[in-house]
Amino acid sequence: MKCRMPPSRGGLRSLKAVVTLLMMHQNWDVLVVLLLTLWLTKMTSVTFSSENVAGDCPGTLYGDPSSTSFAVIVLQEWWGVTDEVKSKAQEVQKRCACVTFIPDLYRGKVTKDYEEAGHWMEGLDWQGAVKDVQGAARFLNSKGLRKVGVTGFCMGGALSLASAALAPEISAAAPFYGLPKPGLCDLSSIRVPVQAHFGELDTFKGFAAPEDARNLAKMLSGKCDFQLYMYPAGHAFCDPNCHRYNKEQTDLAMERLAKFFTEKLT
Repeated sequence: MKCRMPPSRGGLRSLKAVVTLLMMHQNWDVLVVLLLTLWLTKMTSVTFSSENVAGDCPGTLYGDPSSTSFAVIVLQEWWGVTDEVKSKAQEVQKRCACVTFIPDLYRGKVTKDYEEAGHWMEGLDWQGAVKDVQGAARFLNSKGLRKVGVTGFCMGGALSLASAALAPEISAAAPFYGLPKPGLCDLSSIRVPVQAHFGELDTFKGFAAPEDARNLAKMLSGKCDFQLYMYPAGHAFCDPNCHRYNKEQTDLAMERLAKFFTEKLT
C-alpha cells in the first residue's frame, strides 16, 4: 500500500488565508471565481453524534440535502481525510447528483508518512469506526435523505463492507480493494446491494488480492444483490498519488459506481 501522500492544503485555515490575500491585493476576479466555486460545491463542515466511545465525530458534507433523496458516505484511506478523499467525495456527488459525506474517523489526524498511516490503521477501533459510519447515516437521515450508501478505498473499502454488515442504516455499499478482518463482522450476513471493485494485479493477500475478491463473491452469491468488477490494475489504482494509478480503469469504476448508487438508492 506504499503510495505517495500529497501535502495537506490546510483545509479551512488555508482557504481563509487565500481569501484574505486576494482581498489585500484586490484581486476581485479570482475571488469571485473562488467564492462561486465554493457555493456550487456547497461544502459544509459539521459535527454529528456517534456511539463510538471517542464521542462526537466531525464530518464534511457536499451538496444540498433539499435537492435529492439519497446520500453516499465516502470513507477515508489510512492516511486520514486527505484532499484526494475530498476530491472523490465531490466527484461522487456530481456523478450521482446526490449528497456525499465524509466522516473524519481519525478526528482531525492526517499523515503523509507510510509507517504512521499503517500504525493508525492497525490501532483504529474498527467497531467504533463502524459506529461513526452509523452515526453519519443517521445524521443524513435526519436531513431528509431517505437512503444512504457507503463507499471507500483500501481501509475505507473494508469499512464499507463492515458497515453494510453491521449498520442497518446503510442501504448499499461499493467497496474498493479492501476486506475487513473476519473478527469484525460476518460478511455473509450482508443483505443490501454490494458492488465491489478489485484489481487483478493486487498483491495484498488476505485483504485485497484477486482470490480475496472471488471468495467474497462466493460468500455473498445468493445472499444479496452482488456485483464484482475486476480491473487489470494493482492496489490503489484509483489513487492519482499512487504509482499504480490507472486513470482509464478509475473512470470506468466511477461510472459503474454512479450507476449502481443511482439505481439502488432512488
